[in-house]
Amino acid sequence: MSTSTSWSLRRAFRAHARSLGLVSLVAGAALVAALTATPAAAQGLRPEVGRPLQAAGELLKAGRAREALAKVREAESASGITATERNTIDGMKAAAAQRAGDLGTAIQALEALAGRASGAQLGMYAEQLASAYAQQRNNAKASEWLAKAIAAGNNGPAVKQLQQYLQSTSGDYGAIARDAAAAVAAAEAAGRRPEEGDLLRLADAQQKTNNTNGYVATLQKLLLNHPKKDYWSAYLGRLPRKSGFSPRYELDVMRLRLATGTLGKTEEFMEMAQLALQAGLPHEAKRIVEQGYKAGALGTGAEAARHQRLRDLADKQVAEATANLPRQATEAAAEKSGDELVKVGYATVSAGNVDKGLALIQQGITKGQLKRPDEARLRLGMAQLQSAKTRAQAAQTLRSVKGDDGAAEIARLWTIVPQ
Repeated sequence: MSTSTSWSLRRAFRAHARSLGLVSLVAGAALVAALTATPAAAQGLRPEVGRPLQAAGELLKAGRAREALAKVREAESASGITATERNTIDGMKAAAAQRAGDLGTAIQALEALAGRASGAQLGMYAEQLASAYAQQRNNAKASEWLAKAIAAGNNGPAVKQLQQYLQSTSGDYGAIARDAAAAVAAAEAAGRRPEEGDLLRLADAQQKTNNTNGYVATLQKLLLNHPKKDYWSAYLGRLPRKSGFSPRYELDVMRLRLATGTLGKTEEFMEMAQLALQAGLPHEAKRIVEQGYKAGALGTGAEAARHQRLRDLADKQVAEATANLPRQATEAAAEKSGDELVKVGYATVSAGNVDKGLALIQQGITKGQLKRPDEARLRLGMAQLQSAKTRAQAAQTLRSVKGDDGAAEIARLWTIVPQ
């Protein structure tokens, strides 16, 4: 896989990891609302403790976290702090310190709260502590508190996200792959679309452990379920290296890259046009060259003359093919097998006569004795995509393509390419 292709997937994986985020600390949020809505005395707080805490709540609402933290410390300085006051102070301290960016103080307050809590309340504090330690990049402590959160019965979405984040930074790619594969399999068994994050984690772990075929298969699932340009780039860059993939489909991979906007370099346009000419498809080669000129990839720079020679060659072969296709169709019809009819039929489609070309391809498939019947169905499906009259049939035809030489992969991908 090229460096740019590898970078595309890594960029997508990192973007998803960032989107998971580190669970925001919310300790004290309810407490802030309570303190600013209910008199401190009603909450069992003495004036010397309650007044500064109420002020801290108002300051937090106003976004003045550092001043709020100072008020919390004022309340904490009172003598004879009761158990109720201690819990209230620590809750407000955790909220104010987190919003002020003082994670050390927030962790200290949360650990004090967790030490006095049990059940669901302990699960909440443990989750917040795991998040705080993760933000400090202290993954060992984050994992320790995450385990306590789960043991206390906290298995919510935020816990799962944080678990995935910590796992992705652990370096244990075997465990990551097993966990992600299990999540993907469970979704598929339930008839649900696998989560993008689970597929990304699986692909990343497979790439890190050199599981090439597994990696390509996971990229295909990413494309089928969450089609994005980065995934197209990563998948199509790796597909030709998949075990058993035939070089015959090199041009097909470039067709998909062109259709998905992941082909754009000068040498790529040149190579693709040359492959089309070698395949006896000068009309396609001409279209590729013209797209290269339109994109500014061809016709400029030190190689402009070479680009023009390729353009001239495509024009010359287009003229020859236009004159020769009817004769070639007649000769192909006389052959024992339908291979030549399929080939001439697809060239006819490429030349713009879609209905005539489709008829020739279907005639070749009906004649039979095909060397590669799945490739013939692939060409039929691709040709059907070119006509409004047969586009609805194309998906069915493409899904019928089997085999392990690349034809089936190419066919499936054409069913999800934006038309």
